[in-house]
Amino acid sequence: MQDENIRRMTENINTVIDDIPTLNILLCYLLYKIDKPVEVEQLYEIAIGTGIVNYFFYQESVNYLAENGHVIISESKTGNPCYILQQKGIECAKQLRKYVSKTHRDKLVLAALRYFARLKNEQEIKIEYIPLEKGYYTHVRCLDVGDDLMDLKLYAPDMTQAQIIGERIMLDPAGFYGKVVELALSNKEPDYDLTDN
Repeated sequence: MQDENIRRMTENINTVIDDIPTLNILLCYLLYKIDKPVEVEQLYEIAIGTGIVNYFFYQESVNYLAENGHVIISESKTGNPCYILQQKGIECAKQLRKYVSKTHRDKLVLAALRYFARLKNEQEIKIEYIPLEKGYYTHVRCLDVGDDLMDLKLYAPDMTQAQIIGERIMLDPAGFYGKVVELALSNKEPDYDLTDN
């Protein structure tokens, strides 16, 4: 058994997890680390999107976890079904996590953190691409409750560059907004040379 665990820990991270008990532990660990209800569709997108979880094994694993009391399926704030980790699942995550390689655990948790950050960014930032006669605008709106914090159009000579601008902004929208505000506040009139020569 110990040799098998060592083999798993040293496997290439791109290897798909192909046994249900390991996947059960991994999914419990993910839900434990996230520490909030996760919608059924969201968990599916996160797990399958990593490339280390096979669809058929995933379905078998979530069914097992629900049937055996590791998770319950409830309704989220948005009315969608979601998984909520139960005490049995918490114990599984805490006590058995080392049976899944740290690399696999980290990859799945990082994928989830990025997934939820992207969802949050998409609610706070709206980007659209407006065609012009020559080029495109990348139209960026930073939203707040009731008002726009910023409404900005950036020119790009073609759609590819407009999309690159939008993608870069979405990597860290709060940082982008902060830099624009910082630049505006630190901007000043240039010094003029009034010396006599």
